[in-house]
Amino acid sequence: MNILFVCTGNTCRSPMAEAILKQKQLADVNVRSAGIYAMPNAEMSAHAQQVLHEANIAHQHLATQLSVEEVEWADLVLTMTTAHKDTIIANYPHTEEKVFTLKEYTSEGSYENVVDPYGGNKAIYEETFAELQELVERLVKILEKN
Repeated sequence: MNILFVCTGNTCRSPMAEAILKQKQLADVNVRSAGIYAMPNAEMSAHAQQVLHEANIAHQHLATQLSVEEVEWADLVLTMTTAHKDTIIANYPHTEEKVFTLKEYTSEGSYENVVDPYGGNKAIYEETFAELQELVERLVKILEKN
């Protein structure tokens, strides 16, 4: 299964989610991330890198702009917000059945967004990381059932 995490700039939330899931090393699961408004090859935010490092998660990352190729590659597209989901479906209507917010997919239809730590202090990144860890753990359980 190919899973694509999507956020705004692909420098905070989606690469952290990608790193957390990749660390699980699930068989037959490939993971990527992209941003709707990413600056290609931008580095992951310093706080995101630091939080991953402190959790002993190694992850080399440069931002990727969301493209039709990325969306077509994915079997499942998980976004950080409802606005991201809506943007993808508006631009790629044929993908509607495989695009969900991360919380919607893992939390029985929750429509809450994953908080964007961009521009915040390290504590906000730590909170977002903890939230993503919990959501990815739920995702792993769902993937293992299927």
